[in-house]
Amino acid sequence: MQYSLGPVLWYWPASELESFYQQAANSSADIVCLGEAVCSKRRATTYPGWMTLARELAASGKQVVLSTLALLQSPSELKELQRYVENGEFLIEANDFGTVNMAAERRLPFVAGPTLNVYNVDTLQLLVKEGMTRWCLPVEMSRDWLRLLMQQCEERGLRQRFEIELLAYGHLPLALSARCFTARSENRAKDACETCCINYPTGRPVKSQEGQQLFVLNGIQTLSGYCYNLGNDLLSMQNLIDIVRLSPQDATTLQMIDRFRANEQGQAPLMVAQGNDCNGYWRKVAGMTLAS
Repeated sequence: MQYSLGPVLWYWPASELESFYQQAANSSADIVCLGEAVCSKRRATTYPGWMTLARELAASGKQVVLSTLALLQSPSELKELQRYVENGEFLIEANDFGTVNMAAERRLPFVAGPTLNVYNVDTLQLLVKEGMTRWCLPVEMSRDWLRLLMQQCEERGLRQRFEIELLAYGHLPLALSARCFTARSENRAKDACETCCINYPTGRPVKSQEGQQLFVLNGIQTLSGYCYNLGNDLLSMQNLIDIVRLSPQDATTLQMIDRFRANEQGQAPLMVAQGNDCNGYWRKVAGMTLAS
């Protein structure tokens, strides 16, 4: 299996982001996804800055994928998106079907990101026809669902035409909204948010009245309260998953890649904890569950 770093979903200052990717260049990751995938108002790193980081990572031997916005809301965002799609150097990850259309019109290959609603063989067949070369599963898809879906792909001669990537570590991106939850938590209007999410480098936790962490707010994005961790489920991915994705939480995620690699055959189990980690979706049980 190969290992990828997903795009940084949090809003980090440009200096911290650059430092992280400098470390990522020396990590054991095979693939690095980068780019703003959450909110277009986050402009600490601009298109030229992302391209500079991408070229540096490519020079270190990493395959680079440029991730794009998962929620497009204005003509200006479409215009900016066009720059990424037509970058001429790196593969694009489409997180919105508008991006799929833009890439298909230009006959450019693309990665189908986890925020696309792709759950059946007909949609996969359509995406392959449009130019998809890799598919990152929706975060709630189970192993059993995937196995059945791959059998259907085999019957249609599709299975060998794209790679399968699975988000296996990190707070799970669950939903996006036109409203900004982080701004609202500070009693700010979205249009006057002052990108306050930059003050929360790992999001704002949301707890129930009983104290259970249910969600993490990240601007317009809602993530799972628990950290998804399939580090002890790698054996069950064999012959199903080509690429294991880890979503950056902080710099320690780079070391987590090595821990995943060491446990591919179950020889170095990862420490996981109830109330902090979960693996339910992959096991076809409640998402917040940590099943053994």
